Amino acid sequence: MSSTLPQKHTSKGLLGSSLIVASMTMLSRVLGLVRDIVIASMFGAGSHADAFFVAFKIPNFLRRLFAEGAFNQAFVPVLADISQQGDRQLLKAMVSKVSGSLLLVLSAITVVALVAAPVLALVFAPGFADDGDKLGLTADMLRITFPYLLLISMTGFLGSLLNHAQRFAIPALTPVLLNLSLITAALWLAPQMRVPVMALAWGVLAAGILQLALQLPFVARLGLLVKPQIGFSDARVKQVMRLMLPAMFGVSVAQINLLLDTVLASLLQAGSVSWLYYSDRLMELPLGVFGIAIATVILPGLSQRHASKSQQAFSLTLDWALRMVLIIGVPAAIALGVLAEPLIATLFHYGAMGDRDVLFSAASLRAYAFGLLAFMLVKVLAPGYFARQDMKTPVRIGIWAMAANMVFNLLLVWEFDHVGLAMATALSACLNAGWLALGLYRQKIWYPAPGWWALGGRLLAASLALVAVIFLTYQPVQVWLDWGLWQRIGHLSLIVICGALAYLAALLLTGLRLRHLRGPKEA
Repeated sequence: MSSTLPQKHTSKGLLGSSLIVASMTMLSRVLGLVRDIVIASMFGAGSHADAFFVAFKIPNFLRRLFAEGAFNQAFVPVLADISQQGDRQLLKAMVSKVSGSLLLVLSAITVVALVAAPVLALVFAPGFADDGDKLGLTADMLRITFPYLLLISMTGFLGSLLNHAQRFAIPALTPVLLNLSLITAALWLAPQMRVPVMALAWGVLAAGILQLALQLPFVARLGLLVKPQIGFSDARVKQVMRLMLPAMFGVSVAQINLLLDTVLASLLQAGSVSWLYYSDRLMELPLGVFGIAIATVILPGLSQRHASKSQQAFSLTLDWALRMVLIIGVPAAIALGVLAEPLIATLFHYGAMGDRDVLFSAASLRAYAFGLLAFMLVKVLAPGYFARQDMKTPVRIGIWAMAANMVFNLLLVWEFDHVGLAMATALSACLNAGWLALGLYRQKIWYPAPGWWALGGRLLAASLALVAVIFLTYQPVQVWLDWGLWQRIGHLSLIVICGALAYLAALLLTGLRLRHLRGPKEA
């Protein structure tokens, strides 16, 4: 058996690995949209839906801090250092002690949350205080959904091992099980329950168990499925925990801002939480499929390059990631902003989801779309710091961005209600991304490679072509609301296909080639 985790860093590795993660994530996100269509159709945007979204958002938010955010960003660089030494036993001992320590911390948090569920529900949804039934329902569901944090965080730990070994497909495919579980719960279990929405909470818990079980055999193949041990005194565990605490904040500012949106939305008119949820779900599609996919792929590579002191390759890898985000993020932001009502109507305007819900959800989606590119850039800029085990800088920048978000919230929420909350989050994401990029540039960690002006011209031409196609094929909002399912799907597909072809054709005509999309040679 190899002394270290297997690594592959070929010149086509970044693009190929990103496509693998993106394709698996796309499958998950498509099923996620199916899940949300089912939930919207059965529960709409009423008080029961609001209660579930809060009960799900609390552990889901913490999951992003522990599983996708702080832990991954802190653990992978340390894992790279150990792997570089080539000591298999040292590697297995570290995995054992880190997993045991993480398991103990998460178990303690889960127990406290189960006891304090009513308090947590009130803290994260203070607007529910005037409705005892709604608050009680939220607390009841939270007791079922919160253990998902422990299960999915351990799943994330195992996924970090697989990602470091360049086994990206299974961790990217794992979220499919959450969507399948919730769809099954909504369609099969909900009709059999006295309070149908409670079925969704049980679906979340079942998904956590299934996702953890899926990862186990693949980690076993790496020879790293070891018995967890508590090791808070171990130097490597201390290092991970020391890096993890600031990373919890630095990598998850956008998620904290979205959670603040939920808190404030609970104080607004009924349905506000759900409108933000549905619009956020659509915004998360390109962010999760491409932004997180690219970030997932580059972090192990950046960590290895830092460990081997290859500064030029480090900068080129970041530069490649930024260009890929722009090529994908610009058309995605345009499409979400211009096609907000058609997208919401096509996906969610069925059953309990009325015309008013579509319009209000579309309004907040348009605001989120303004910040989509910034959300994606933060995902790929933050690893530039974390791979170097620099947690202080993104934390400091995150504090500034969060303060700005609070100010924007106060300025915008009273005039624009839930749309103001979405716009505040988008504006703070723009500041966060800008400050992260400026910091990397000033420290000479990232310096733009040749070709940025040419890329800017190509993106401008391609964006104009995309906008032209959208406006030539667009129909008024009322027409979309009056259409049936297949009319909406057919016309939206026409717009998406023609727009994508026009965008790609413009990029090709202005000189973009496949070689421009491949990773750096040193990769």
